[in-house]
Amino acid sequence: MTSTAGIILAISLMIIMFGLGLSLTSKDFKRIFLYPKAILIGLTSQIILLPIIAYVVATYFNVSPIIAVGIMLLAACPGGATSNLVTFLAKGDLALSISLTAFASMLSFITIPLILQFALNTFLNDNQVITLDTFSIIKQMFAIIIIPVSLGMIVNAKATKFARSMDKAVKIASTVIFVLVMIGLVYTLRAVFFDYLKQAGLPVMVLNIATMIIGLLLGLAFRLPKSQTVSISIESGIQNGTLAITIATLTLNNAEFAVVPAVYGLLMYITATIAVVLGRHFIANAKPATSD
Repeated sequence: MTSTAGIILAISLMIIMFGLGLSLTSKDFKRIFLYPKAILIGLTSQIILLPIIAYVVATYFNVSPIIAVGIMLLAACPGGATSNLVTFLAKGDLALSISLTAFASMLSFITIPLILQFALNTFLNDNQVITLDTFSIIKQMFAIIIIPVSLGMIVNAKATKFARSMDKAVKIASTVIFVLVMIGLVYTLRAVFFDYLKQAGLPVMVLNIATMIIGLLLGLAFRLPKSQTVSISIESGIQNGTLAITIATLTLNNAEFAVVPAVYGLLMYITATIAVVLGRHFIANAKPATSD
């Protein structure tokens, strides 16, 4: 995949993050202080436990260095607009989901370079070593995530009706661009893609399911309302594959690192559908609860 395609994907992601910003208000960030327990549990699961589980999965399955880095890269990119949609369909706490996505996105411009550098140093041999320009990737994350989200929030605050009318169009445009780039990625790597699919398919599914279960168990252990438990489970398990592919193609300039996020993008809809069905059933049997 050429750098041009990486730039196109980055623009797609900026559109997606702008769309996320259109649905955010300052209240979503104030909620972090009003309901700290749920937010802290969710962020702990996303920012700390998710990369640890990814490392265990990559090590246990003894995958190739390319796949291992891809798994860690995927785990470094938590949340995304998809998790908000899945939470909504599963009848989880959408406000909590959006807050976790927003805050995790803001933190990711710091956490992604750290996790990615660890992965590159751990899994690549001396002949494959890639020197990561941390400052450069922070600037890219700032441009791709922080600025678009902030602009979306400003538009929402200043022109709420316009923001609501733009929301659907932005989602459709970003989805179309992403699908086209995904097709281009698969085509570019067509000679090795299915081999990588065989290698990455099971580890990716295990990562996806394991992190959802961890999120669910954390919510139950801390006695959160079931709607919040479902949100944390989904936010823990649904990664931002779009961001991972963008980093692989634009920052690392290596489409092979994008294979795991691409495989994840294909398989995630299976587990997401299951999560929706189980989440709705879980919440339907919920008893009234309070959260602090």
